[in-house]
Amino acid sequence: MSVVINTNYAATAAANNLAASNLNLQKSLNRLSSGSKIVSPSDDAGGLAVSMKISAEATRLGASSTNMANEVSFFQTQDGALKVVGKILDRMSELSTLYTDKTKSTSDIANYATEFTSLVGELGAIKLSTFNGIALFDNAGGLGSAASAAFSGLVKGDISTLANITAAITATAALRADNGSAQSTRGFEAELLTVTKANLEAANSRIADVDVAAESTQLARWNILVQSGTAMLAQANGSSSSVMRLLQ
Repeated sequence: MSVVINTNYAATAAANNLAASNLNLQKSLNRLSSGSKIVSPSDDAGGLAVSMKISAEATRLGASSTNMANEVSFFQTQDGALKVVGKILDRMSELSTLYTDKTKSTSDIANYATEFTSLVGELGAIKLSTFNGIALFDNAGGLGSAASAAFSGLVKGDISTLANITAAITATAALRADNGSAQSTRGFEAELLTVTKANLEAANSRIADVDVAAESTQLARWNILVQSGTAMLAQANGSSSSVMRLLQ
């Protein structure tokens, strides 16, 4: 084996191996400190692209879930108003029936009419109710058109028009049924959104999140290789000193 001075192949090879080991050690440290498997695009360019798309979809589903919860709150508020409407209509129906009692005096009948008129006004106020500025009882509300028609009929009526009251009670009952159906549907849709979002996050985790146990093992490996590579580089650099003994 020839002995040369200008070229120390052993030291060069040791330096290259040390640089590679040190680079991998830094990657392991970055992954463990960040919790991410993909610290830079070069780690997994394709995986990064997939992860970004999955993450964006999961974020959109989270926003959709929030929208769904807000819709449920809207329907719950609307149903609360309809429940009050039902009670008012019951009382108005009672007043309309009492109004026809032939044994009542003129003042009694007038009192019934006064209360009835007050309740009609209350229905008009409820009709204008809003949720975050959105009307509860119009087409924009999703379930409002029939309720608006029922309210309009009542506002135009008087205590003697029992048929209008009966129709309004029927319409209100139907609206509460529609409302309950909408709430039930939104509940199932929200559940699906939650499950889908969780599965997307799990899929993204397998791509982007570091396996701490596995990466810790790699960290120990690269740490040992860096230490041994450093020692071997020093050894290779020292091997040239044998040339001096040949020249003495």
